[in-house]
Amino acid sequence: MSTAFLEHVNVTVSDPEATARRLEHWFGWKVRWKGASLGGGTTYHIGNDSSYIAAYTPPEPPKKTGEVSYHTHGGLNHVAVVVDDLNATEQRIKAGGYATHSHADYEPGRRFYFDDDDGIEFEIVSYKS
Repeated sequence: MSTAFLEHVNVTVSDPEATARRLEHWFGWKVRWKGASLGGGTTYHIGNDSSYIAAYTPPEPPKKTGEVSYHTHGGLNHVAVVVDDLNATEQRIKAGGYATHSHADYEPGRRFYFDDDDGIEFEIVSYKS
């Protein structure tokens, strides 16, 4: 069996530079690359040495659909990020004015969710006791 792993997820955002700043602040990630991309758009790769989020915006402002991704074929339902300190991460997110929800303790960890400026839902999870 191979040692496959998820390298990146590419999402359309309204402002990839602002998205990059938030991801850097929340998770301690860095911009790995930024530049011109598909169809005259702009992309930022934000993450660590092994994985990242590609935050893409087309040359024209992206459209909001208002559709619930959980009811859309191929919908992106959420992006899960594992952190060491769940409480400290939640405080950074809340300090930016974001409401967290759906807190749960489950075997083997703890988690909560929140939506970013573009309506992308994030699940933040910690497996630390």
